[in-house]
Amino acid sequence: MQRFDDNKNIRTYKDKAILKRLLKYAARVKWSFILSFLFTAILVVVDLMPAYLEGELIGILENAEKTLNDKMTMIILLLCGYGAVIVGSAFLNYFNSMMLQKAGQRIVRDIRREVFVKIEGLAIAQINATPVGKLVTRVTSDVNMVNELYTNVIVNLIRYILTIIFVLVMMLIISPLLTAYILCVMPFLVAMTILFNKISRRQYRRVRGCVSNMNAFLSENLSGMKITQIFNQEEKKEHEFLEKNQDLKRNSIREVLIFGVFRPAIYVLYVLCHIIILYNGFYMVIKGIMPSKDLVKFYQYNGQFFNPIQQLADQFNQLQSAFASSERIFEILDMKTQILDKENAIVLDHIEGKIEFDHVWFAYNEGKWILRDVTFTIEPNQTVAFVGATGAGKTTILALIVRNYEIQKGSIRIDGIDVRDIALESLRSHIGQMLQDVFLFSGTIYSNITMRDDRFTKEEVIEACQYVNASHFIEKLDCGYEYEVLERGNNFSSGERQLLSFARTILHKPNIMILDEATANIDTETEVLIQDSLEKMMNVGTMLIVAHRLSTVQHADNIIVLHKGKIMEMGNHQELLAKKGLYYNLYELQYKHMD
Repeated sequence: MQRFDDNKNIRTYKDKAILKRLLKYAARVKWSFILSFLFTAILVVVDLMPAYLEGELIGILENAEKTLNDKMTMIILLLCGYGAVIVGSAFLNYFNSMMLQKAGQRIVRDIRREVFVKIEGLAIAQINATPVGKLVTRVTSDVNMVNELYTNVIVNLIRYILTIIFVLVMMLIISPLLTAYILCVMPFLVAMTILFNKISRRQYRRVRGCVSNMNAFLSENLSGMKITQIFNQEEKKEHEFLEKNQDLKRNSIREVLIFGVFRPAIYVLYVLCHIIILYNGFYMVIKGIMPSKDLVKFYQYNGQFFNPIQQLADQFNQLQSAFASSERIFEILDMKTQILDKENAIVLDHIEGKIEFDHVWFAYNEGKWILRDVTFTIEPNQTVAFVGATGAGKTTILALIVRNYEIQKGSIRIDGIDVRDIALESLRSHIGQMLQDVFLFSGTIYSNITMRDDRFTKEEVIEACQYVNASHFIEKLDCGYEYEVLERGNNFSSGERQLLSFARTILHKPNIMILDEATANIDTETEVLIQDSLEKMMNVGTMLIVAHRLSTVQHADNIIVLHKGKIMEMGNHQELLAKKGLYYNLYELQYKHMD
């Protein structure tokens, strides 16, 4: 089973491949980015003006031919012009930032939707193989890291690269000789950047993996806090949390250390270049080779040359984090869904409800068969029960009918059509499932029954609830059908949740109904209501029941007894008791236990 491993990725992507895919998303709002790059180029030119003006001011002050009034007039004009440009650039910067944020949020919305839709389309086995917290991390924090790439990193990278290029051009114009000295340092700068990029990328993957593991741990243990407290395992869980927290801390510190070494190294090169400029620049000014105003300009431009390089280190930090998150997102998007519709899959408008298992073999893991050569036929409108010990394959049979998993051998047919030839949405729309662990969403009773489907009217919902006896407790609540449901339906009893699941199923009018341990853990009073509901639902269509309580299945038309993946007996309740076989033994054991 393929699963997401956050410490060893299933696959890694080259930077070029990641960037290519990310740019495809950017292409959807390309005009926003094109305008942004244009505005960025203008802002870079504006950023170069202070250094040039400082040099010009020095030149004006040193000009002996100009009077004091002429000098002050020129200085005021330069400053006013510069002030106007700064005000204009502030508005331009604001507009640019807002445009990028809107474009970035649109891209992130699209990516998050694609990831969520992909997860929805994965097979149950694929989803079960991954902790929920890790999937949540993919959809939330990993996508948020990609948002930083679009709204901040890419534009800043362009800005800093343009700054370096423009500054180099200005430096070459002022003094090619001093520029040559500066360029001698560039090979060391490039080598450090490449090394930093390689080491930091690996460390960012580890940090993101630790964050994902932490989220998975929290998701699981917060949901299971009741069990932790019942068994007094708080201290043990605290130690487990501290281990994961320590792992995250350790890797985060390593990440900081990598960055902490790179930036000071850049600063050392920056100081070295300053020394070179000052030594050679003063010599050239003294010799009359360069005017002092040009030395001032060159000195300032040297600072502007290394400042974006140091800032690039910050951007590399975010870039590596965004790329690491992108890998994890693409890992999901590229994951092959195990259960897909065939081309030209059949869409069924209606089904009669005949189900056939024809020599079916199935294993969750290769070679470990759960079902072995299972063959049976269920006629339309029949009620058939599956009984047997835990692990006999009862629930597996129900899961295969709705194609939660694919069989390895044989075929499963509904109304004579192989389920693999039927469109998944069509197949599942005709089958209603009522499970032991009823899941209720946050919202109201009404929204949970309708699943927020506007096709159903309030009258239909009330009618469904009355049919399955759920109206007995709903109408006693303060807000009735608008009563607020807490997370997972924790403000209802097991029996009440089960009745709500019955109502939800009946409302959608399925032709086949599946009850998997739906009457387990039910109190005696509620069981009476549920048994009455079951008797009514047996008249709706074909019904398949899995239950350990044999009292639930006694009235079934046919009972199939399973043992270690094989069918051992078939017949109704009285026929199986008369055989005095496996079913008889199960019946005797259960009722002796009850006595």
